[in-house]
Amino acid sequence: MLRKVSLSRTSWLVKLLPLLLILGACATGAIREKQLTLPVIDGATSVGQEACAECHEGMSAGVHSRLAGFEYMGGTEGCEACHGGGSLHVDSDGDQILKFGELLPEESAAICAKCHTNGNLMDWTHSEHALTDVACTDCHSVHAGGKTALKKQDPELCYSCHQEEQAKANFPSHHPIKEGKMTCSDCHNPHGAEGGLATDERTNDLCLKCHSRYQGPFVFEHAPVTESCTTCHDPHGTVSDNLLMQNEPFLCLQCHEGHFHALRTGQPVGVEVTDIDSAGTTYTNPHGEEGWQKAFLTKCSSCHSKHHGSDLPSQAAPTETQWPTAGGTLTR
Repeated sequence: MLRKVSLSRTSWLVKLLPLLLILGACATGAIREKQLTLPVIDGATSVGQEACAECHEGMSAGVHSRLAGFEYMGGTEGCEACHGGGSLHVDSDGDQILKFGELLPEESAAICAKCHTNGNLMDWTHSEHALTDVACTDCHSVHAGGKTALKKQDPELCYSCHQEEQAKANFPSHHPIKEGKMTCSDCHNPHGAEGGLATDERTNDLCLKCHSRYQGPFVFEHAPVTESCTTCHDPHGTVSDNLLMQNEPFLCLQCHEGHFHALRTGQPVGVEVTDIDSAGTTYTNPHGEEGWQKAFLTKCSSCHSKHHGSDLPSQAAPTETQWPTAGGTLTR
């Protein structure tokens, strides 16, 4: 009887395991969100922007100072919309005011989020920047001019933290960022959710906005290409050609075994032939005994030139190759 009860309890645990995994995933997802806390000054009331101007001059250059009344969210207008009520600040001769340089990242972001919550900004609480305690004021100046009020221009602003990507942008193969033809924000949304990519779809869809010739559809698709372009390419820059993680054939050999042609042993022209192909035709390799290894273990794309996808098997291009044989020339 005890054994039956034990087995019954075990079966219930097995049935509950998927539910527990789902609940655990949900709990983990909740942690991946920054909780914004709006700071307040207890007892402070509004005194109007005119009172601020008596001490703080030169604040009219910023985009915030040019806002119309209907553009403010929450009712309070002027300086106090961001810095809180100024009554105690006026009486205390400089204290009792919200200073962005002294606020926590989640506090300053909560103030900004009172107005900036639409478009590309709506996912800020899930973004990598927010989760790593990057404050809005680390990149933006509250009182600066310009629409975005950036402290530096892109990409210099991004490179102040992302120095590894700055180094990659100077590798032999790179996107034309240093040439001034594109910026980090062309691919990244700094206020976006995890990954910060400027797309709501797959990574490939972002790449295909520019590289549309690789989109297909193809009869024969290369599985890594369908999954993610970053399987083979590093978009920030590489030493290898075409932003590849490694040069050929080493990149291909990470997934594919050595080509069967590379196992053949060739003979120079004029020497007795020892190899026979499947059709019974004898052939030689003009590059010597190691000619096949040199040909097929150098660049896979010499034959598989359509490695992003093709309407031919093995992503090959239609070609005609002639090999010297003992009986003449063999065309394939």
